[in-house]
Amino acid sequence: MSNSTAQSSGTGVRSGRPARLVPPPASGQRKAARRSRRSGRKPEREFRGLISPHTLNTTRGRVIYWIVLVTVVVSFTVIFLFPLYWMVTGALKSPEDLAQIPPSLFPESINFDVYKEAWDQLDLGLFLRNTVVYAAGAWLFTLAVDVSAAYALSKLRPVLGKAVLGLMLTTLMIPPMVILLPAYLTVKDLPILGWNLLNTPWAIWLPAAANGFFIFLLKRFFDSIPRELLEAAEMDGATPARILWSIVLPVSRPIIGVVSILSVMNVWKDFVWPLLVQPDSDKMPISVGIASLSAQMPQNVLMAALVIASIPAIVVFLFFQRSIMAGLTAGSLKG
Repeated sequence: MSNSTAQSSGTGVRSGRPARLVPPPASGQRKAARRSRRSGRKPEREFRGLISPHTLNTTRGRVIYWIVLVTVVVSFTVIFLFPLYWMVTGALKSPEDLAQIPPSLFPESINFDVYKEAWDQLDLGLFLRNTVVYAAGAWLFTLAVDVSAAYALSKLRPVLGKAVLGLMLTTLMIPPMVILLPAYLTVKDLPILGWNLLNTPWAIWLPAAANGFFIFLLKRFFDSIPRELLEAAEMDGATPARILWSIVLPVSRPIIGVVSILSVMNVWKDFVWPLLVQPDSDKMPISVGIASLSAQMPQNVLMAALVIASIPAIVVFLFFQRSIMAGLTAGSLKG
């Protein structure tokens, strides 16, 4: 055996594994590598973006970047917060100041008694209590129905499950105004049972429970749960209901928190549907109740009522904004 053959074969024997065949680089890559070796420089990485790192390293580039960034952030902040500021300051103004042209940005005199007047005259305590009942019931029914449906579509995988999910998602493409009349007729005369659910909490609870968007979010998260966890529980004799309660729900708290917050906020801010199904003044939520009495109240009292109605939603958002973003972006488990 020749010396070269022995060396090549000896290399393979010493390593204990066959040598890998590395495909030759493309001609363009070979030319770029040769040029970089000749010049003594490392090949530059391709940069994709609006502003290159070289531009940001210059003084002029940094100044322009921060000016544009601060201008955009401040502009969007003012645009989104100005309606809230106008509502809060409008409640502190007198009716004459609100009717002034051009309007003033700051109240001349601050009077907090208008909030107590709005609470008493508009009976906001009753409307808030009704809204809390509707939101709590809708939250419970939403979790019971949507979590079960998403778990069945994700882990139980029934026959025609993909077709059922597709039909659920198609409902998101239909404008809500289109299904408003059929939904009202269904609530007025419940099929098969023939019950009239108007002026009852069921008229808000049942439609809120069926939400294709929530089912999609939950299914997307359930798909990321490792199958090995469920198979191990099945080997221990756990039923599907037990697996859902003991394994799936504990690891799905981020997305369940998002669905809970969004379901409560949907009921809290809804106006058209409660206006149709809750015509009795004693059963109205706060959005419909304020609108029904707005013609009889001064503008500053009406704005004070709107501020009171907005406080719960703002507080919930401020406390749970991180949970909302974390749940929406959660799609995998670490471990």
